[in-house]
Amino acid sequence: MNQRKYKKGLAALAVLALGVGVTACGGDSSGSDTTVASSDSMASGDGFTMANFTPSDGAKVVDCRPTDGSPLKAAWIYVGPITDGGWTQAHHEGYKAAVAEFGDKIVATYKENVPEGPEVAATIDQLVKDGNNIIFGTSFGFQDAFYESAAKYPNVCFEMETGYKFQNNMSEAYGAGEDTDYLAGIAAGAASKSGKVGAVMPFAIPEVIRGLNSFTLGVRKSNPKATVQVQWTSTWFDPAKERQAAESLLSAGVDALWSAQDSPAAGEAAQAKGAFWVGYDSDQSANFADIWLTATTYHWAVYEIPRIKAAMDGKWIAGDYYGGLDDGFVSLATFGKNVSADTQKVIADEAEKLKTNKGAQFTGPINKQDGTVAIEAGKQASYADKMSMNYLIEGVVGDLPKS
Repeated sequence: MNQRKYKKGLAALAVLALGVGVTACGGDSSGSDTTVASSDSMASGDGFTMANFTPSDGAKVVDCRPTDGSPLKAAWIYVGPITDGGWTQAHHEGYKAAVAEFGDKIVATYKENVPEGPEVAATIDQLVKDGNNIIFGTSFGFQDAFYESAAKYPNVCFEMETGYKFQNNMSEAYGAGEDTDYLAGIAAGAASKSGKVGAVMPFAIPEVIRGLNSFTLGVRKSNPKATVQVQWTSTWFDPAKERQAAESLLSAGVDALWSAQDSPAAGEAAQAKGAFWVGYDSDQSANFADIWLTATTYHWAVYEIPRIKAAMDGKWIAGDYYGGLDDGFVSLATFGKNVSADTQKVIADEAEKLKTNKGAQFTGPINKQDGTVAIEAGKQASYADKMSMNYLIEGVVGDLPKS
């Protein structure tokens, strides 16, 4: 996601346009007019400098250090268990890296299995009461509670990892997972013999939709006539639902499967049928050696360690981070034995392009499912276009869920 200049409410409008009822989603976008300026390189604010980070317009440094000189207290709130084999486990790797980096200079804690809803605010209240100075939220549905808590506790630094809302003491961070989804799609398309690829997806929000569309572009890069059939689970983490969706796709004849979910349940279903699998969030190659292709992986420490250091130095400032292949925030997991050397070469070549041009795969001509033009020939989707993506492209079989 490059060429950034957008109102934080843009993603909310896209969700409303979809008519998707997602209890996890943030509410209205009227709480702030914070804008984020364009940058995919080095950006700085009052002494804080980091690749792919853009300070919010008008943001001021927040000194959230303990006033008594004691070690900084940092906390993470997880939506799932740290052993989920996916999203939360990847975040917990960031936690462990921060502990290893800072040692006794910080006091770190985490809360797992916090459901999206009222419990988030209660958890934040307790963490602030316990003296935590910087708090990381790791699920899109935590956003409203974080936004309200940031107003309530102006001397605490809040970090929302996925989302679109900002305050003077609340930042947003994510990464160009759609770029690695595209690369993973190349592997899936090349592996499929039937030309039928499946995708198990959580919620139809823009970040998920652009990932699905990007994956489909990758599938069709290596297998031009292939289709990607989608099943929606309406959950981030529910192994039973994820497995059921995967089994439905496998019964429909797909021989390669991708799941953008928080558990490896779809991989277990694929393994039972001998279908190839693209995972998500973590490297599961050792557990699914016979069917494994690759996966998009997120390296949260790339973002979290500099942000904790900024808080420790009294230089923390709110802004927007969108990491990529260029800074190592996103990457592909290990290739499985079913990804040929030729396919790996194609993926490597495409990855080099994406390192210098996030979202290059979204260059037209690209049509929507109904054949109308989504992106004109020769034009590349803007950052705002991708942030608000609310349609499926040609090649995807299945509809967006109704509210």
